[in-house]
Amino acid sequence: MRVEYINPFVTSLKNAFKTMLACEARRGEIALKENNCAKHYVSGVIGLSGRTVGTVVLSFSEAVALKAASTMLMTETTAINEDVLDAVGELTNMVAGAAKSELEEFELQVSLPNVVTGHNHEIHFPSNVVPISISFETDWGPLTLEVGFAPVPEPVCA
Repeated sequence: MRVEYINPFVTSLKNAFKTMLACEARRGEIALKENNCAKHYVSGVIGLSGRTVGTVVLSFSEAVALKAASTMLMTETTAINEDVLDAVGELTNMVAGAAKSELEEFELQVSLPNVVTGHNHEIHFPSNVVPISISFETDWGPLTLEVGFAPVPEPVCA
């Protein structure tokens, strides 16, 4: 994957945190994802399709998920519940949706978000995709953005 395909996701994550949560998300290390295990306890997952196929994952530490939901709902949330899962799904949707507008050449469709919880839960990317993992740090704790997609080959007409 080329950096110009990753940057829209990084930018949209930073913007979503700044505008929706009044929280700065500071980018950390970028690496190739080496396994299917999510980095943190709560993950929002969105599929991409169009002239490319792939997946976008926002993986939140429990602390970040709780604080983000509390901020969005304007009420203190102290346990992972349906409201927190909805907030994680909505943030994931905002990040993928904003990035989609920067990647018009792929004519992307974005699926509805799914949210997965639990320690060491697995998230599978399409088999021909090597995802990029980008760590972020906030004042609330860590989160990780994982993006992986590959162009769909053009049909060959005879």
